[in-house]
Amino acid sequence: MARYLIEAHVLEGRSVSELAVAHGVHRSWIYKLLARYRDGGVQALQPRSRRPCSCKHATAQETVDAIVELRERLSEEGHDAGAATIAYHLAQQPEGAWTPSVSTIWRILRREGLILPQPQKRPRSSLIRFQADMPNEMWQTDITHWQLADDSHAEILNMIDDHSRLFLASRAFPTVKATDVLDTFQQAVDMHGPPFSLLSDNGAVFTGTPRGGKVVLQSELGRLGVQFKNSRPYHPQTCGKIERLHQTLKRYLDKQTPAETLAELQHQLDTFVRYYNNVRPHRALGKRTPLQAYSARIKAKPATPPAQTHYRVRNDTVDAHGKVTLRYMSKLHHIALGRAHKGRHVKLQIADQSIRVITPDGELIRQLTLDPTRDYQPLRHT
Repeated sequence: MARYLIEAHVLEGRSVSELAVAHGVHRSWIYKLLARYRDGGVQALQPRSRRPCSCKHATAQETVDAIVELRERLSEEGHDAGAATIAYHLAQQPEGAWTPSVSTIWRILRREGLILPQPQKRPRSSLIRFQADMPNEMWQTDITHWQLADDSHAEILNMIDDHSRLFLASRAFPTVKATDVLDTFQQAVDMHGPPFSLLSDNGAVFTGTPRGGKVVLQSELGRLGVQFKNSRPYHPQTCGKIERLHQTLKRYLDKQTPAETLAELQHQLDTFVRYYNNVRPHRALGKRTPLQAYSARIKAKPATPPAQTHYRVRNDTVDAHGKVTLRYMSKLHHIALGRAHKGRHVKLQIADQSIRVITPDGELIRQLTLDPTRDYQPLRHT
């Protein structure tokens, strides 16, 4: 349009007023175009930026540099490096220093090419979000896998508070066993008190219900009166918070020197847990740290422990040494009956730790209270 108007005036001799009326523009704009044409020729008619030459409220360049540097440092260390986290760290500056808003930091990151759109992500409006109302109202636990520097396999058992996202435990094992789950849970209870409920998937170390039995964790939860919940099979969204925590943890571990031993991996886990709980602001918690959110409210407690006994019956045959076996709290125990009974078929009537061994005809061979600390239950303790 600009070039056409100038050519119509200069080459065809049409007046400025005629061109302004014919094309619905103001005469002053045509005169400006003529002035630019005389000074710089046709190239000067190209559209110009409307950006002001100066802006008194623009973010200072040193602040922009500090934001970019902080973004790069947090990313290199494997931590969250979003606008909210950067704003939190900048706010720790000496009193009186100016901190940009989260939206300003986000615009700076986008302008510097450090934020890229992710169209594959679901819109937030499609998400159904759940959060426990109180700390200790529900804990989540799950296992994730990791590889050491020598390509050997390790498993990491994580535990988190649903309300505050407090990282309750993160422990590395060659393979997580049922007793490892119990020990980790008991350590978390010793530090934070027992929760009202615990949520996990259907892994064999967490629940024996699909196999018609109980694992050691279930027995302990029943003793404490803690409700036990399992996610729907093949539906990890139920345990969404612990699944998301696995991603955050692995992003951090990816930036560390590969651990050569389980002890080195455990040291990295402990370092991350301290940072996650005490330093890192959580966007879902109003920019508070998990420890601040956990400490802000009273804690939920378990319901009254149920007054019920776990009964079961087990058929066995006395071995050549006069013993039968019984698995209790995921540990195998040997019960002595005497060599005189070898080869006999017997029934074990079990009520928690109270055990009766009888013949198929109902004859009582032995009655005892199981000592869980001993693998072998000798006859003298009958």
